[in-house]
Amino acid sequence: MNEKVYIHEFIDIIGANRARYMHHMTANWVPIAIAERGQYCFGVWGTVGSTGRWPEVVNMWELDGWEGLAENFEHELSHTSMQDPSLADWWQTAASLRRGGTDRIVVPVPWSRTIAELVAQGVRGKVYAHEFVTMAPGQSIEVLGRLEETGRGTVEALGLELVGAFDVAMVHGTEAIFIWAIPDWPTWVRYEGAWSRGGELERWSKALIECRATVRRTLMIEAPLSPMRLGRQPAVEDRRPLSEVR
Repeated sequence: MNEKVYIHEFIDIIGANRARYMHHMTANWVPIAIAERGQYCFGVWGTVGSTGRWPEVVNMWELDGWEGLAENFEHELSHTSMQDPSLADWWQTAASLRRGGTDRIVVPVPWSRTIAELVAQGVRGKVYAHEFVTMAPGQSIEVLGRLEETGRGTVEALGLELVGAFDVAMVHGTEAIFIWAIPDWPTWVRYEGAWSRGGELERWSKALIECRATVRRTLMIEAPLSPMRLGRQPAVEDRRPLSEVR
């Protein structure tokens, strides 16, 4: 039973700084976040530009339920600057690499695995599919139920693996997020072809249509120090000067 709560972020990157930003987030932030806030990295990915916004990074952070999220906010926001003073230099560097972004609080379905479970089970992909699903108010629970009943098994039969399924909080049941690990590019090609009329995903597609759900799929590549790729959480010893990151 996954009782965690997650922060999901779309980050707009300035120029050619995506690799440096991903390293700054993983090597320079995660060890502090774990030690001071109990905030773990679920994943850091770069969006494949031909499938979505560019240059863009997707971050996800795992916290110990709503209480853990509230404690994280208290730690960050109990200052007049609305930022942790001990991270002033870190924030200054981050600001030079990104121009802003959009965050969401997301809640996993009970059967969605934590990052510790995913790492322990060796889950990872060469590429990942990020599916942002929108629907009428109150329908997200129905869509996530259909994913469990129909979608997951059908998609995983094609060779993908579900990394996580999440209900987006604070939007009245109008958004959900699915993330799939894809082992290689030929499997992705098969996945896209399976959405065609008469394809292997026709039943799942019809279930989404019945819920009046719209899926916006983008592809992502994992950061070098993202936990599933690294096989652990990033640590202090992973740090190196950003000038060396390409």
